[in-house]
Amino acid sequence: MDSIRSALSTVAQWLAWLPSQLVAMVIVALAVTIALSLHKTARRLLRMSLATRFPYVIAMVQRMRGVTRLGLVILALIIAVPVAPFDANTAAWIGRCLLIAVIAMIGWGALTALKIAADLYLLQFRIDTEDNLLARKHYTQVRVLMRTIDVLIILVTIGAALMTFEPVRQYGVSLFASAGVAGLVAGLAARSVLSNLFAGVQIAMTQPIRLDDAVVVENEWGTVEEITSTYVVVKLWDWRRLIVPLTYFIEKPFQNWTRENSALIGVAMFYVDYRAPVAAIRDKLADIAKASPNWDGQVVNLQVTDCKDETMELRCLISAGSAGKAFDLRCEVREKLIDFLQREHPEALPRKRADLVLERASHGGHVSR
Repeated sequence: MDSIRSALSTVAQWLAWLPSQLVAMVIVALAVTIALSLHKTARRLLRMSLATRFPYVIAMVQRMRGVTRLGLVILALIIAVPVAPFDANTAAWIGRCLLIAVIAMIGWGALTALKIAADLYLLQFRIDTEDNLLARKHYTQVRVLMRTIDVLIILVTIGAALMTFEPVRQYGVSLFASAGVAGLVAGLAARSVLSNLFAGVQIAMTQPIRLDDAVVVENEWGTVEEITSTYVVVKLWDWRRLIVPLTYFIEKPFQNWTRENSALIGVAMFYVDYRAPVAAIRDKLADIAKASPNWDGQVVNLQVTDCKDETMELRCLISAGSAGKAFDLRCEVREKLIDFLQREHPEALPRKRADLVLERASHGGHVSR
């Protein structure tokens, strides 16, 4: 550092015949150029020496390139400004800017390091598999906590930068000292932000929802697509997006179809005539389930759940490995059972009693009251 400062001092002496402001600009530009060249050379040397043996290290260096570049430029300016012939006011102003830049660099570095650590942790989980419950659990925890910590780091960084200004510092001290009506108003204004922030932490820890969970919210079925620090994006079945505040999932009831696992039991209801052969329909349901790729081999059952004035109510239960497969399986069961009844047991389809009376009368049958 001393050698660089002495070299810049020598350059300043060579350029003493120029106006002082121009000399200062040349020295600053030279220092920044040297810093950028050093950064580029160091990155190239690291890639050449570590690319084959430590690819993760190279990836992290690549992710941190903006922070390290800014750090070297700040260091170069810290060395160059005392050497450059700036007047006292300009030097003080540049020093204040450099202090803010250092604070911003620390905050940026903390955000980048947090992102790198989260990505490295999540590398051990695969979310693109069929049984991804554990992966979704960790992805949700990491993503929600990351967004919460990001907000805290940004607030601390902005607060630290603002506190470098004396008027702001005095205002902050007086505001905290009074802690009266102004504090109450600020607390009320930030209530929704803080409640969503705490709700995000609670969701990350207790996990009532996770990424890719199948949920029913406001009578709409969809999957959790994104969880931010303030709201949740639910992708509905018709590709619409339902935006829900985080506090909704803490304060109101909702359905989570994949809370413990992704397997579900689907229900298909049928209303048939009293002449319907229940045993034959039950056997046909089992055949449909066994032939379907959506069935997981766990549950297939048919029961008569109600008897109404003109029809019997049949409830078909079939299980599937996921909510989407359960929906497709229910539709498949309805379609194929209806086709089966139409072809082999048309008498099982529900009919009005008056229709039967008229049909018998048209065939010369005896009509009884």
